Amino acid sequence: MARYILATFVALIAANPSPAHSQKPATSVSQRTNELAALFSKSKHVVKEKRGVRLEKYKKVVSKPVVVADPATYSGTYRDLSFDFALRLRVESNGSVEGSGEDPIDSDANLSRPFTLVDGKIQGALLTATKLFPNGRRERLEGVFIERTSFDSPSDRGVTVFGLGVVSKPMQIGGNEIDRLFYERASGQMAQGYTGHQ
Repeated sequence: MARYILATFVALIAANPSPAHSQKPATSVSQRTNELAALFSKSKHVVKEKRGVRLEKYKKVVSKPVVVADPATYSGTYRDLSFDFALRLRVESNGSVEGSGEDPIDSDANLSRPFTLVDGKIQGALLTATKLFPNGRRERLEGVFIERTSFDSPSDRGVTVFGLGVVSKPMQIGGNEIDRLFYERASGQMAQGYTGHQ
């Protein structure tokens, strides 16, 4: 009898798994925003002494999400200066996004692939969209609007730039594997209403 009750109990648990175990919790917009911003922060401090000469390398980058009252102020041209990736965003006040850009095929060959952005939306500082290429291929785009401050020494006051940090599938460009890009807001648009930070 005890075996029958135990078997019935086990069968009921198997048939009705706990909701806590059967469903993975969805990542919140805030949590995902902070995760992406953290990918664009780094800290490195190395001190070496060789033959009485002290060599010190210091680099610290702190990235913080930038949330604005009107998402339309995110509109503009953004450019990754390392590989000449470009994004042009048209953002509505409701957070919907359209845009276009180019991905270089090879940084040495000066060849690029144009794309348009579809199904784009902004929630807080988080941008999600789909790149649509002329051949019909689609690729997910996910990024976060951030202020990125770079420090070259512990006493450095830092240099801050505003832009869009984007993660992507790994790409081979000029012999380097790239899986994240920082698109800086193009000059002349920095003062158009996103923030008053220096």
